[in-house]
Parts: sequence; C-alpha cells; structure tokens
Amino acid sequence: MAGNSQRRGAIKKSGKGNPTAGSGGRRRKGLEGKGPTPRAEERPNHKAYKMARATEKREAAKPRRRKSDGGPEWVAGRNAVVELLRSRVPVAGLYVADGIERDERLREIFRLSSELHVPLLEITRPELDRLTAGAVHQGIAAKLDAYEYAHPDDLLDVAAERGEDPLIVVLDGVTDPRNLGAVVRSASGFGAHGVVIAERRSAQMTASAWKSSAGAAARVAVARATNLTRQLKAYQEAGLMVIGLAADGDVSLPDLTLGDGPLVVVIGSEGKGLSRLVAETCDQLVGIPMASDLESLNAGVAAGIALYAIAQSRP
Repeated sequence: MAGNSQRRGAIKKSGKGNPTAGSGGRRRKGLEGKGPTPRAEERPNHKAYKMARATEKREAAKPRRRKSDGGPEWVAGRNAVVELLRSRVPVAGLYVADGIERDERLREIFRLSSELHVPLLEITRPELDRLTAGAVHQGIAAKLDAYEYAHPDDLLDVAAERGEDPLIVVLDGVTDPRNLGAVVRSASGFGAHGVVIAERRSAQMTASAWKSSAGAAARVAVARATNLTRQLKAYQEAGLMVIGLAADGDVSLPDLTLGDGPLVVVIGSEGKGLSRLVAETCDQLVGIPMASDLESLNAGVAAGIALYAIAQSRP
C-alpha cells in the first residue's frame, strides 16, 4: 500500500503525519541563517563577557578621589621649606636647582636635611619649574608623599591594643588645614585614639596641617569616612556614645557624665557648627560655657578644651 512500503529509504509517516526521515520538514528551519555572530564581550556565557562585567563592577566600586590625593604635594620656596623641616614634617625629598646662590636659609635646609636623613637631589631649574608647576621656588622645593589615611575602624583597634576605652574625634565641615593640624595635636596630647574627617568638603592632611600638628600627625592616625553620619551610627552600634559640641548644647561640658566611657567627640566648623544630620545623630549635644557672648570657638581651641575636660574624667 502506498505510504507503507518497507523498502529502504521509503518515508514512514507517524500518527500525526509528520515526516521523520529525509531533509525536509522540521530540519528546514534549522538550516536558516541566524545573522552575524555577536562579539565575545556580548555573549553572556563567554569568558570575555564575564571578565568585562567584573571589570565594570570593580570600577564602579572604587571611591572617587580628587587628583591631589593620588600624587605628591610640593612645597616651594626657602622659607616654606625650612619651616617644614623645623616642624619635622616627613619630607620624601628635597630638590635643589643647580647653581643657586646659597644663603643662611639654604645652609640651614642642608643641615636639617642631613639630620633628618632627607634625600637631596640637584636638578636643572627648568625641571624644578616643571615639578612645581611654575611656583616661585627660589631654587628649592620639598616633595611630600600623599598622606596614607587610616580606616575609621582602625581607630577602634588602636584603643583595643592599648586596653583603653575608645576616644575618637570627628570633624564635621572643618575646612582649614591649620585647624585640622591643631585638632590632631590636641588629640595626641589628651590621649585620643584618632581623628576622623570626611573625604569631601573637609580639610585634608596637607603640609599646612602637618606643620600645625607640630609632629603629632606622626603619632595620631587620621581616618577618612565617605559619609560621617553613617560612620557615627557604626560607632554607636559598636558601643560608643557620640557627643557633639554645640553653642546651644543640652549639657554643659563640666556636667558631662559620658567622658569616662567609649566616646566620640564631634566638632563642627567655626561658622556653621554641626550639620543637621550629624547633630541629630549625636546622643548628646554639649556646650562649652563662656563668660562673654562670643558666638563660637575655633575648632582647634574647642577640641583642646573638650578633650582636656574629658581626659580629667577618664581613669
């Protein structure tokens, strides 16, 4: 019967009438073209695709830093360099233009560089012009390596290593590097375990801050936080109380009862004081009593007064 031949090569029909042999039927669709092959980076199952996605994630996770954070800082001029060395600021190297006239300041620079074991290199004046971006260098400049900031959690480790309750200073909106240096100096003098600053819109550890710290920056760690409010909450979760210095504080500094435990002291800018979110995060706002109607104290002075009072109450 037609269609039921048992001969080799004959087409056998299934119950639904679909052919199961030959080159037509279902196989015809499989022979159609699928267009150009996508690049390896566009194919989800390809190794190149996975590597490209991983690179994008790493780049997105990197903190955005200002250019000055990644390179050295240059201090130019004879007076500036000699003051830098007198303050024992860690200098990576001194660069001197060949053939410059020597005076008392230059001789002192050479003497101090020898005592402090600072490398001294002689270069051409055009090269020194290029390194200092055209600054008035008077034939000499000092190079400072970029400051290595600690992580805020590292300050807790410092306290644990000393077997002490943490005492941490946080600066909110302080933009003058000299104030930052003064706070670091007070933190060192009154036993604080470190200072935290914001990554943006805040004074950084520049040569000016180093000089104002009078060398204390070599003994007290400075950490940077991406978000101060978030970091304060993290300290609270770790068991620290957070107090903020404010002119209209609820508690007067002499009446503070939290000074003998794990503590964070937040100091705002001289003009604006604490920011709203930071003030709301603090467990207590503390005021420094003053005899006059002076609006606010310099951040460095306020830090010194507060840390002295706190140090008196700690064992």
